[in-house]
Amino acid sequence: MIYLLRHGQTDYNAEGRLQGQLESTLTPLGEAQVQAMADLLKAEIGDVDGWRILASPLKRTRQSAAIVSATLGLAVEIAPALIEVGCGAWEGQLYADLRAREPEAFNAPDWVFRGPGGERFADLAARIDPWFASLPPEAERRLIVVCHGISGTFVRRAYLGLSDAETLRQDTPQDGVFRLAGGRSERLACAPVAA
Repeated sequence: MIYLLRHGQTDYNAEGRLQGQLESTLTPLGEAQVQAMADLLKAEIGDVDGWRILASPLKRTRQSAAIVSATLGLAVEIAPALIEVGCGAWEGQLYADLRAREPEAFNAPDWVFRGPGGERFADLAARIDPWFASLPPEAERRLIVVCHGISGTFVRRAYLGLSDAETLRQDTPQDGVFRLAGGRSERLACAPVAA
């Protein structure tokens, strides 16, 4: 089984900036979102014996994983393949500015893969797919994976065998946990967090 979560809200999220592989810190709301996810995981998992936490190396996911770690009493392992998609020259820019300047590219379903000098769909798949294939068989998986909006959709893509179009249509919440088990992905709702 895999429990998959996205990092909580960051300063860049709150400002409406595209993060990509840039560093940004969790906001107080982001910390509360992650704590709600950690509490949900604690209730879901119960005995954490044999469970592992894997996280992207970026600051926002390491901060999020640290909250989960403190709640569950598990160590965090860094998984470089989980790093968010690189968006090249678009990173750090405001979404509103990008929409105004590049409406055709930015409004396409695969917009995140169109940043000048950024990664493409195939590049991200080439990182995530081998990482996923290296995981233990499903019957032996006890993993909590902390990553990002886009890289998280590629983890679900690898697990569910989604098409490119299905991958791009997935939800990427900062306040929900996905349980990947039995060939299905189910979103688990966390306790509401006040903004």
